[in-house]
Amino acid sequence: MRLFVGLGNPGAKYAGNRHNIGFMAMERIAADHGFGPWRAKFQGLVSEGMLGGEKVLLLKPGTFMNLSGQSVGEAVRFHKLTPADVVVFHDELDLAPGKCRVKAGGGHAGHNGLRSIHQHLGEAYGRVRLGIGHPGHKDRVADYVLSDFAKAEAEWLDDLLRGLSDGAAKLAEGDDAKFLNAVALRTAPPRASTGTRPAPAPSPSPEAPRAPVEKKLAKLPEAAPAEDTRSALEKLADRFKR
Repeated sequence: MRLFVGLGNPGAKYAGNRHNIGFMAMERIAADHGFGPWRAKFQGLVSEGMLGGEKVLLLKPGTFMNLSGQSVGEAVRFHKLTPADVVVFHDELDLAPGKCRVKAGGGHAGHNGLRSIHQHLGEAYGRVRLGIGHPGHKDRVADYVLSDFAKAEAEWLDDLLRGLSDGAAKLAEGDDAKFLNAVALRTAPPRASTGTRPAPAPSPSPEAPRAPVEKKLAKLPEAAPAEDTRSALEKLADRFKR
């Protein structure tokens, strides 16, 4: 059995907050995969179902963020789970909006929900870090995480939640790579091919036919005149005959 925990604060006042993206992830998974109705248990709300071949319990703690560990710890003890069976979905200031990363173990980085879970489980549980971006200054963090997502963020938020749901079965099976691939197909889909091929490079134009080469006939030397063997008297007589 796996326990997926979405972090957030209970109540309609906080439903659209950036800090509640973990709750949103649980709700999307439950709706898309035919989980049972939400019911009150373990100081929160739970929904049970199957992802792939794994039984999964979804949990939204009702203890407010900074006491999330109370609810998570109670569920873990009741079902005799280990920290390795737990995956926590939470908002992450250090990731750009819409980005998703998977992490096993490690510190809480000042996140109050994780800090509380550390106190009850230790640090050896899994996390799905959901990027919401940073307001730019630490003094603005509290107001930022407790403010609602802007309308302009609706598209990437919906893509991210759909991707989490698409890959949820792979995450339950422990295949983090395929889970992240499913998320990426929603948040950064490959560009569609246009189906056209680049025009082939023009082939060199055929050579123009060469003009026929005129063969120059060698000029034959003129024949040398025949030697005149006439006598002077005969030559003179011929002149008077013309």
